[in-house]
Parts: sequence; C-alpha cells; structure tokens
Amino acid sequence: MPDIATRLADLDWTRIAADLDRWGAATTGPLLSAGECRELSALYDAGGRFRSTVVMARHGFGSGEYRYFAYPLPDVVANLRAGFYPPLAAIANTWARRLDDPRRHPERLEDWLAQCHAAGQTRPTPLLLKYGPGDYNCLHQDLYGEHVFPLQAAILLSDPATDFTGGEFVLTEQRPRMQSRAEVVSLRQGEAVIFPVNRRPVQGSRGIYRTAMRHGVSRLRSGERYTLGVILHDAG
Repeated sequence: MPDIATRLADLDWTRIAADLDRWGAATTGPLLSAGECRELSALYDAGGRFRSTVVMARHGFGSGEYRYFAYPLPDVVANLRAGFYPPLAAIANTWARRLDDPRRHPERLEDWLAQCHAAGQTRPTPLLLKYGPGDYNCLHQDLYGEHVFPLQAAILLSDPATDFTGGEFVLTEQRPRMQSRAEVVSLRQGEAVIFPVNRRPVQGSRGIYRTAMRHGVSRLRSGERYTLGVILHDAG
C-alpha cells in the first residue's frame, strides 16, 4: 500500500468536509491494511508504549479500557496524526470563520503542538481502546485543556465481520431549542471516522449556530473490539 501520508492526501477531502457540515461525521473508507490493524492492536498488551491506562468503570466512563501512548509515538500513529492535521486544520479554520472566532490553527502539526506545549499541555493523547462483551463508552468529549483542536479521528482496528458484534460508534448533537439528534456510524476494519471534538457550526433559519457534539460506543454484544483514537491536541 502507499505510505500513510499518500493515503491521507488521496482522500476526497471535499466530500469529507461536506459530510462533516451535513452530518457532523465523515468516513474515509479503508485507510489501514488488515496487517497494520493487527500490529496496532497487538501493541495494547505489549507494554512499554503507553503513559497511562484508564479502566472506564472506575471513573463512570463506561466499561472497557484504554491506554494513552507515550512519546515517541509509534511511527504509524505519528504519521496518521501528521497526515490528518493539515486538511483538518483547513476545515477547522473554515468553521472558525463561520463562527466569527478569530483563532486560527497553523498549517503544520508541529506549530500547533508547540502552542499546546507552551500552555502546559505536553502529554500525548493518541490512544488505543479495548472493548470486550458488555463493554461500552459513555457519550463524552475529549477536552484536555485550554487548547482544543475541534476535530479528531477514530480508526476501527478489528473486523466487524469476524471479531465482534455490537459496538457501534455513536454521535449525538444537541441543537438549540430542538431535541438531540443521534448519528450511528458503521465502520469497516481499517476505516476512520472523523468527527467534532465538542462543537460545530450548523446553518439554521436565523444564521449559523453552535451545536454541542458528544461521541461514544454502544454495548459490545460479543467478541473483542480495538480502536485507535487520533486526537490532535495534547493534554495538560
């Protein structure tokens, strides 16, 4: 397969931006090979690559576990983060203009992370998530400090055809003066979903307004499900 930078550059970013505007989520099609997915999943129990482990039930986050990678990130994770950033920064800046937000994200991931680190957000946030039967992830937002990149990606590493049942990716959108809207995203192995971290602009009858987004994973009914989360701001 082409290198990760080429795979990401070859995505239909016009369609992705349109889907994010319309639905609040966009899928990439298969981005990682089955072999790459297996190698990433195997890291979970290999040890030595992570800075912390979170058991979700202990914190009321759901049921299951996840582990945050330590720096230096594995090459494939670092390349995904670097490749996702430029086109997502362009979308993020378009959203900022629509919302009359004067803040802009720089073109390079290195410059953005330098801003995070200068503000004391120095801990890496890419993570591996592991679910077993009965596990789920409550609706939440991945906010780790003052500097928040407004978009992130999650890549399904397991094969829904053979490895697990249930465990759908779920988004909810809280719209002003309206009931919440849910979006369920079905992913293939190696496919990413791109979605807002906390808010997005939506065209309404009286102009642009902000909608609050949350994401989670429904109950796994059988098997085992691994996911790679690619978050583009570091944690304080």
